[in-house]
Amino acid sequence: MPEWITGRNPVYEVMRAGRRKIFGLHTAKGVQQKGRIIEILTLAEKHNIPVSQVPRTDLDRISSGHQGVALSVGEYPNSSLVEMLDLAEERRQPPFLLILDTLQDPQNLGALLRTAEVVGVHGVLLPLRQTATVTPTVVNVSSGASEHLLIEQTNLAQAIAALKENDVWVIGLDGSDDAKPPEEVRLDGAIALVVGSEGRGMRRLVRDSCDMLLRLPMRGQIGSLNAAVAGSVGLYLASGARGWE
Repeated sequence: MPEWITGRNPVYEVMRAGRRKIFGLHTAKGVQQKGRIIEILTLAEKHNIPVSQVPRTDLDRISSGHQGVALSVGEYPNSSLVEMLDLAEERRQPPFLLILDTLQDPQNLGALLRTAEVVGVHGVLLPLRQTATVTPTVVNVSSGASEHLLIEQTNLAQAIAALKENDVWVIGLDGSDDAKPPEEVRLDGAIALVVGSEGRGMRRLVRDSCDMLLRLPMRGQIGSLNAAVAGSVGLYLASGARGWE
């Protein structure tokens, strides 16, 4: 079923990535044709995407933050763990994956996907149920970064077992006393970083499946970070350990 992507950067990245079926582009009448708008229209012409100028009120009914553009697209393409491992091999890098265990907030998911794309993860794994998924809101929060990622909804227990068979270490972010500080955790090899849900953290089965638990140091008065911030810090720690490949 078609859905609408709005906002100049998200629309541009969806078109640039070219992974979805695109049905048409709506632009607001009177929108200034400069900057990102010109780039969007150039891509539309290049890929023979129908363009319609519509009253701004039509776009307002789709989204309040449309920035003068809306793109009608097909559903987000689900990838596979095999594709993610193949991508790592193609780039001649040790696998670097992100596992999000029942993350609920689309804002957190979008923020983490944006960070994941920036630091070069090879793929993101989501559970089959009780999770935020790649909706238009998530695409918007990620500023379109989601369109350049390989993401799969899958049975996490089975995926973790498959990762271990491929010599990928599974490292869970956790605030417990038995978790190790960053200086005691090797993050420079083949790893999958696990981020738990807001409030509850990782589910017991997923936590018990981790090879190691990583604790971020807290030196201030506040004893925790939200899932998106903690996950982003963990991803940057791993990316730095890998030498910013």
